[in-house]
Amino acid sequence: MCLRMSNRRSRALPATLVVAGLLAGAPGEAAATPAPRDTITAQVRELARNQVKLARAEDRRRELVRDAERLVEAYNGELVKVRQARAEHAEVTADLLAAERTVEEARSRAAALAADAYGVDLANPMMALPGAPDALMRRASLVTQIGDERAAVIDRLDDSREVLRILQNQAADMLDEAHRAAAEAERLKTAAEEAVRTQLAETRELRREQREIEDRLDLARFRFGAGPAAPGWALTAGGAGGEAARWALAQLGKPYVWAADGPESFDCSGLTMRAWERAGVPLDHWTGTQWTAGPHVESADLRPGDLVFFGDPIHHVGMFIGRGLMVHAPQTGDVVRIASMWRPDYVGATRPG
Repeated sequence: MCLRMSNRRSRALPATLVVAGLLAGAPGEAAATPAPRDTITAQVRELARNQVKLARAEDRRRELVRDAERLVEAYNGELVKVRQARAEHAEVTADLLAAERTVEEARSRAAALAADAYGVDLANPMMALPGAPDALMRRASLVTQIGDERAAVIDRLDDSREVLRILQNQAADMLDEAHRAAAEAERLKTAAEEAVRTQLAETRELRREQREIEDRLDLARFRFGAGPAAPGWALTAGGAGGEAARWALAQLGKPYVWAADGPESFDCSGLTMRAWERAGVPLDHWTGTQWTAGPHVESADLRPGDLVFFGDPIHHVGMFIGRGLMVHAPQTGDVVRIASMWRPDYVGATRPG
């Protein structure tokens, strides 16, 4: 049985199953070496506690995301209201300007009409009315009539203009209120998005802690002999890839040493280079050229022996053995071991040869 049967969604087994898997498979070992058992059990319990914290953090993150989405949509709604208020304000302002132009045009037309018809300067009518007193009175009456008619027109236009001014003030108030509401919605949206970012950072940290605990469990199993070597199903693959995978699995438990390529220790690309060398395919001792050493393979089409790469830029390589697992030489202080290939920094795979 392998240490972890992982997938994209979760790398960890329930704590009870992990305990069962860790404490089984080595007859008589529990009585002989209680300290390793206690160490592994403590780490399993730590992993279980971390999983509970992570689950709670994920629930909180989802809740915050829902709140943020609601507030973002509220903000979008306020922006729509701002656009509508601006359009209405612009329309009323245009109407008001048109009314004022109409008033001025009416005044000019009335003055011109009076001057043409009666020879009257409406600005100074008495000085413009020569002749007898009767003529003066008659013309004064006409001027008064024209002035009254013009005043009535202007009064009506002034009333309309006043109505438009009232509407303009209302539109301006609505625009100001829309801007205030949009600013408040923006403040709430920003606060919600910041809360989501904070929660995402917390869940990322918990996931990192979970991976570290899992890595310590892996290492403890190899160091204390608490688990099996390669699973039987991983040793049955055919072809050059199967041969490379079997050779790499035969190195389980050997220490990671920087720049080492065997036979007693390996780094990541040293292990994959020697494994494929065993299958008759030469590779460089470098992830950079191993990434280009064969066609790229989609994750759904992976076969045993395919190389899986991690990091941006690429800085780690492992060898796929099936069921979402790889064999790799992880890091200083660690050993060649089996692990899930579904790490967050997975970038792709190649098939040498």
